[in-house]
Amino acid sequence: MAVDTVGLMSEQESGARDPASSPLGAALVRVGDRWTLLVVQALLAGPRRFNELLEQIPGIAPNILSERLKRLERDALLVSRPYIERPLRAAYQLTAEGQELAGALRLLAQWGARHAVATEGPVHVACGTLLEAKWYCPTCDRLVEDEPEMETHFL
Repeated sequence: MAVDTVGLMSEQESGARDPASSPLGAALVRVGDRWTLLVVQALLAGPRRFNELLEQIPGIAPNILSERLKRLERDALLVSRPYIERPLRAAYQLTAEGQELAGALRLLAQWGARHAVATEGPVHVACGTLLEAKWYCPTCDRLVEDEPEMETHFL
């Protein structure tokens, strides 16, 4: 049974496997729906209140936002901190684990910018050029270019 470097398998190979049995599958179970990554993106800049999130994420219904916030908190990707006790009102903030999704969001935004005509990706403020995500090795302190013998493994 062949498994590629990100843990993906063809439908035929995987049969009735648990969708969370690969690293990518496990990530998608936690954050792979339509709205969750948009909530995470909105929280990357810092804590937000519920109504601020509603304004920042166009099209999300209040009940959907509420459900996503509860799930993200249950999965320890964010914490809610009350700022009013009666009625209970909270500000939401990403945990360190939630902040780790920033890199994946940059990669998805870059991919989306290349493949969606109607939107633009993040740009360098100084010159206006679209930013590109690159693989970086913190141990070697260098960018990892296309190395023929390199096989990427996700843990």
